[in-house]
Amino acid sequence: MRRTAMCAVLMALTALGAAPAAADGSGDVVRTDAGPIRGTVTAGHRSFQGVPYAAPPDGERRWRAPQPVQPWRAVRPAVEAGPDCAQNSPFPGGPQSGQEDCLYLNVTTPVHTGAPVPVVVWLHGGSFQTGSGSWYDPRRLAEQGGVMVVTVNYRLGVFGFFGLPGLPGSGTFGLQDQQAALRWVRRNAAAFGGDPGNVTLAGQSAGGQSVCSHLTSPSAAGLFDRAIIQSGSCLTDWPSGLFLPGLPAGSPWSPVAEVARAGDRLAAEPGIGCPAGRARLACLRAAKPAALLRATEGTGVDAFLTPAYGTALLPQQPAKALRAGAFHRVPVLSGGNRDEHRGLVGVHEATTAPVTAEGYRAILTKAFGDQARRVERAYPAAAYGSPGLAWAAVATDRIWACPTAAGNRLLARRTPTYAYEFAERHGPAPDDTYPWGAYHGAELPFLFDVTWPPGEPQRDLAARMVTTWARFAATGGVDWNVVPDTRALPGGRVDVEAEHRCRFWASVPGR
Repeated sequence: MRRTAMCAVLMALTALGAAPAAADGSGDVVRTDAGPIRGTVTAGHRSFQGVPYAAPPDGERRWRAPQPVQPWRAVRPAVEAGPDCAQNSPFPGGPQSGQEDCLYLNVTTPVHTGAPVPVVVWLHGGSFQTGSGSWYDPRRLAEQGGVMVVTVNYRLGVFGFFGLPGLPGSGTFGLQDQQAALRWVRRNAAAFGGDPGNVTLAGQSAGGQSVCSHLTSPSAAGLFDRAIIQSGSCLTDWPSGLFLPGLPAGSPWSPVAEVARAGDRLAAEPGIGCPAGRARLACLRAAKPAALLRATEGTGVDAFLTPAYGTALLPQQPAKALRAGAFHRVPVLSGGNRDEHRGLVGVHEATTAPVTAEGYRAILTKAFGDQARRVERAYPAAAYGSPGLAWAAVATDRIWACPTAAGNRLLARRTPTYAYEFAERHGPAPDDTYPWGAYHGAELPFLFDVTWPPGEPQRDLAARMVTTWARFAATGGVDWNVVPDTRALPGGRVDVEAEHRCRFWASVPGR
């Protein structure tokens, strides 16, 4: 939901005053360090929506570190989520949405008057380009799991990961927002009944890659006590054209020098037209948000897709840091989905055309060169039912499953690490015309109440996952052994490296 005119009216009415905040974490008024807020109390949970954790990052604050919130005295309503951060549609030519004034978070807690509860801070996915914390309703985690959940908005795309030569923080503004939210949680969790000394940082896809970033970020030291990584390994990378046709080889992180060069290119884009020299940054800060979004959509300047390393926040690419053991020693729950790439291939085929046998070979040749025939022999289209599903199997194993397994082994050398694979192939799916399987994001309806995809998750598995995630947040452990063991969800052990042919992939160079 977005804030409406009614929310503005309610804010004005707070000048009439309100009851004092409850001290036991049970009332609808909570006093944060910036001022009091009034949320909503139900029989099972309390909800505080649209709570600002940093000042609006617009105007002169665009492309700066997040700044403190202006305090308030009257009780502020916290009954509607703040705006989504400014973003292009994930579909080419789709509408822009959101706004720059977007650094808000949402707090959901169980109704209780007892001991402080564990805190889970959730970072949404969306390729660092789209999404919002308010899209994930965590009431089951609060009510059934007994944890306080904080969902966070952070700057996206050109607003979150822009850079210029000499601009402090280039390529990391979205990650800086996330760390500012974690500091807010440390300061304010107790006022909501949460335990500020027991904070789990969790995320999926780009959110999981954000968790990886903070695991290896010196400035995140002491900001969280456990980590959950869903479909977002620190070792994720891809060869040319395998993720999607036309996408060059890369990873979820970029060198800061590359981001800075892209900033210079953006300044010269039609519709922006900012001159070189001292005035360039001021000109770019004065540009309309819609113009910046248009200039970075589709075939425009598209380098602001990923966080930058070689920076104060991320000195090293997370994969390199993980291999060197340069990460925070906190317990980790990490895994992925059995058919990660099917969803991406399914959407690609639905919006373009089904992949042919010739198209499948062209994808393999682009990605693996003289190793393409070898890969095709290992993943023949006939064995998967279609060339598109064979491509999805190759990409699932090479891009997602095997890097996740390798990353889990590296983590397990130095900290307790628990691995899972979400393997439920019959949960909610976009439609029933395609064999989606356990696609990228398929686990989310089992943990959150979301508006997509249609259908209800299997109750037993959803209850088990909520209990498991909450147990990990409370204790740093789960009900199976540490790596190398991996638990399949819904049940049993699974040898991920054998299932996804990781020994084979270790011998196949990409390009």
